[in-house]
Amino acid sequence: MKTLMFSTQSYERPVFDRVLVNSGVNLVYQKARLDLSTASLTEGFEAICVFVNDDLSKDVLLRLDELNIKLIALRCAGFNQVDVETAEQSGITIVRVPAYSPEAVAEHTVAMIMSLNRKTHKAWNRVREGNFNLHGLLGFNLCGHTAGLIGMGAIGRATAKILLGFGMDVLAYDPFLTDDGAKKLGIKSVELDQLYQQSDIVSLHCPLTEDTHHLINCTSLAQMKPGAMLINTSRGALIDTPAVIRALKAGDLGYLGIDVYEQEGDLFFRDLSEEVIQDDVFQRLLTFPNVMVTGHQGFFTREALESIANTTVNNIKTFERTGSCENTVKPQLIG
Repeated sequence: MKTLMFSTQSYERPVFDRVLVNSGVNLVYQKARLDLSTASLTEGFEAICVFVNDDLSKDVLLRLDELNIKLIALRCAGFNQVDVETAEQSGITIVRVPAYSPEAVAEHTVAMIMSLNRKTHKAWNRVREGNFNLHGLLGFNLCGHTAGLIGMGAIGRATAKILLGFGMDVLAYDPFLTDDGAKKLGIKSVELDQLYQQSDIVSLHCPLTEDTHHLINCTSLAQMKPGAMLINTSRGALIDTPAVIRALKAGDLGYLGIDVYEQEGDLFFRDLSEEVIQDDVFQRLLTFPNVMVTGHQGFFTREALESIANTTVNNIKTFERTGSCENTVKPQLIG
């Protein structure tokens, strides 16, 4: 099946090349991001492959329908950027990678917690300059403190397992998590208010839906412990960034670690080191000494890339052979 892969990164090509051998899938790499201005590049293709920051809004999908695209293969788990109803009405099938390596994101979450807490990124720079002063590097023991995880899917569970290993008490909020299920995991299921009030660290692992959009806002921030740490390795729009900035300025929020950002589509996966970044909100975040930002790299391990490539190519093969796929995204999955 002739497929155009948008937003191709140099590190992806060798992985996909290995998977494509003898697969029967004809994959053409394209560096450009998919949006209304680049949709015409799909002319002559039957399918496209896209990533998290490609535009799959209504107008783009209608244009793809005009160009006879029948399949869109997401090489990611989330599909909040997709107008799924328009895709279904247009007869375009959307498939995804529902799980690749939950441990990859969980381990990055914990890496951010550890770096913010023990300030290893600052210590590394100091030592390189011959500065061995410990002033300003004071952290706290994770053991004996409480972490609150919002969302207990595969990534949330993997994160809980690691934090339990540090000796932390783990609280979790997930509408689908039962008390018995939580007990088996060695954690406690609580309501959101209790999680905010009792957690020293709050980490987000839930999907982005209408209900979770700006879940972290002025109200939820006001419920958190003074000096609490907030981590987001899930979806950028879970956080109301201006509200978080106000909490950081006031000293109410003690630490912030984000691997995702609501307006990341114009920033992440690109080298902007020679440009002036126009996003003033993002630039303000970078001025805080207690904020760590990484560029959506939580998934970025060898194992995760291999799993993404294998599942994506298999999704395309399966659809071409049968006209359907078990990893198809349906409107009823939303919410």
